[in-house]
Amino acid sequence: MAHEFDSYSYRQTTLAAQARRCAAEKPDATALLFDNGQSLTFAQAWSEGQRLASALQSAGLKPGDTLSFQLPNCVEAVYVAVAASICGLVINPVVPIYRDRELSFILGDARSRAIFIPGVYRRFNFPAMLDELRTRLPDLEHVICVGADGELPGGFHHWQDFIDSGNGEPDVAQVDPDDTKILLYTSGTTGNPKAVRHSHNTLAAALDNGVSGWSLGPDDLMLMPSPVTHITGYVNGIELPFFADTHALLMEAWNVDRAVEIIEEQSATVCVSATPFLQELVDKCAAEGKTLAGFRLFACGGASVPPDLIYRAGDTLKDCTAVRVYGSTETPLVTVGFPEPENRQLAAETDGRIHNYDVRICDDDGNELGLDCDGEILVRGPAMMLGYVDPEQNASAFSDGYFCTGDIGRKLESGAIVITDRKKDIIIRGGENLSARDIEEALLQHPDIADTAVVAAPHERLGEGVAAFVIPREGSSVTLESVLAHFAELKIAKQKWPQHLELTDTLPRTASGKVQKEILRRQLREAGVSL
Repeated sequence: MAHEFDSYSYRQTTLAAQARRCAAEKPDATALLFDNGQSLTFAQAWSEGQRLASALQSAGLKPGDTLSFQLPNCVEAVYVAVAASICGLVINPVVPIYRDRELSFILGDARSRAIFIPGVYRRFNFPAMLDELRTRLPDLEHVICVGADGELPGGFHHWQDFIDSGNGEPDVAQVDPDDTKILLYTSGTTGNPKAVRHSHNTLAAALDNGVSGWSLGPDDLMLMPSPVTHITGYVNGIELPFFADTHALLMEAWNVDRAVEIIEEQSATVCVSATPFLQELVDKCAAEGKTLAGFRLFACGGASVPPDLIYRAGDTLKDCTAVRVYGSTETPLVTVGFPEPENRQLAAETDGRIHNYDVRICDDDGNELGLDCDGEILVRGPAMMLGYVDPEQNASAFSDGYFCTGDIGRKLESGAIVITDRKKDIIIRGGENLSARDIEEALLQHPDIADTAVVAAPHERLGEGVAAFVIPREGSSVTLESVLAHFAELKIAKQKWPQHLELTDTLPRTASGKVQKEILRRQLREAGVSL
């Protein structure tokens, strides 16, 4: 059977090549805007990217080495991306919410030779964390701090000092666009994050999916509040302006009041981000009688999207179609929604139109099912990842060349997907995947906990939050306060901290001993638990 992606041709290029071309053809044109008022031209992006690349080469980094960054949505993150491409490095974005436990695993697993971090950001001291971790990371040679004040730990570099340390014009590495370009770590069901590999070509294909699916053009401005350390923010924030005629505006952090100002002042037209952001935008505009004329599309996913929210967005915002989209780090943007105003019902009641992917719905034995039948969603397409770094993870992730998503859903005659359940044991909190097993392993280190099961609980703003069912050890008592103190001691990202604790004498299990988490989730729903 022929599929729409059969005629897709990879771009066979890199961010470095695109940045150099844009700097030559339109040097003074604006590439990116930032919500702090900064702007970046294509000439500046290429020039500063070259300077940083020269410094990285002078520091001894070679093509194929891994370069990490744990930065917010700032101009330096763009320079890091361009410089990494010039040097032929594998770039490894790490979300800023990660702390000692998660970061040490990622940097060690990726064998990162350098990392770019903030100074004190959101009241957290990143240099102090890296100073404590680096003795456990033998491959990590360089820590570069952006926006840090005062003296740094020995061997650390201030951004400006490092970028000034280059020695002339850098060599532009010759790379195969099919080679690994980026490592993105995503939480799954096996505890430690999985290292997802994308090439220059597959990442550009993900970008092309959005450009064609949403008809992005020179009159569009992409408002991007999602972190550039997520695949959504990285592709549609940093790289979009270099590969398409659409510009982007990066928000350091979502703030609905600031978002409305930006849409009105900068004439932003599209946004791709988490469901709670759309909810807050619609609520604010409805309360203040704003219609945001010209703002035409909000694509959201990663958490449950109520159909009523899609309808309300269309009724409240004059020109806007809100759509549900579906994808993952492994297979970005499988669907692009239904952005046509006349398809608002499909936009509200499905998870989007399949675009440039082949999708199978299969039963537990791998047999393909027909339309309107629930089964596991398997996908393949040009934007699909190269695979995980760990070959054992690949063995269970693919079937006959298709990625096994772990999601349950059905295909409709309209070409849409509807997600009905989840096979994978993850919690999707505001678009962020959290591994239930990772949280359970941390809970089991608590001296008063004998057994536990972690599930998603409804969260009013973020879609889902963390609920823990706990069996205390005999003679012990467990409180939510003691659990939170335990997680703080383990230095685990706060997003993983349980928000609801249920004490129980037993956990429902199958005959083989597996915890029946669907029963626990149903108990929470029936009890009206909402975080």
